[in-house]
Amino acid sequence: MKAFLVANPKGGSGKSTLATNLAGYFASQRQEVMLGDIDRQQSAREWLQTRPFELPTIDTWEIGPDHIARPPKGTSHVVLDTPAGLHGKALEKVLKLSTRVIVPVQPSIFDMRATRAFLEALLDEKAVRKGRADVAVIGMRVDARTRAAGELERFLAGFELPVLTYLRDTQLYVQTAAAGMTLFDLPPSRTARDLEQWQPIIDWAEAS
Repeated sequence: MKAFLVANPKGGSGKSTLATNLAGYFASQRQEVMLGDIDRQQSAREWLQTRPFELPTIDTWEIGPDHIARPPKGTSHVVLDTPAGLHGKALEKVLKLSTRVIVPVQPSIFDMRATRAFLEALLDEKAVRKGRADVAVIGMRVDARTRAAGELERFLAGFELPVLTYLRDTQLYVQTAAAGMTLFDLPPSRTARDLEQWQPIIDWAEAS
């Protein structure tokens, strides 16, 4: 089983967007995918409730901030959406369920400052130090033409972590989320530019 933890200490960093779309990719490949939500706001679980029945199946299980439980047997892929401020024992618990960690970061000074301390703590976690969980970073809502994008790139260069890709700021993510859908549920003609940005994430996720 492959288990992906999507985490960042700051609210509004794009965790749920990333988690739901990653689960949507695995579902489009007909994998037995589970989307777990340990955020008290339960954004991912609520999104699942709006997902049209005819789309590729994404399931969930009984998991929450006070009940970090393993997914049922037979699950091939797990994606965990997490709350802002994840740290300490809670971070340690979810890392035990995870084989890979994705940290979304937006190009703002507030996001970068919050993420710096989190990345330092994450890299110091035993599961990461022992190589049981791989960590990668994704730039969220990034316009490559802006000064902020350059500052984000310089910030991320300070960590010995792979930066998989930069995802642009597009209303497609907003529109699909409102309909219980993902980019991978739309015709490729509508998502070609975004799927190109997603390809490095897919390659990393599919690597053995």
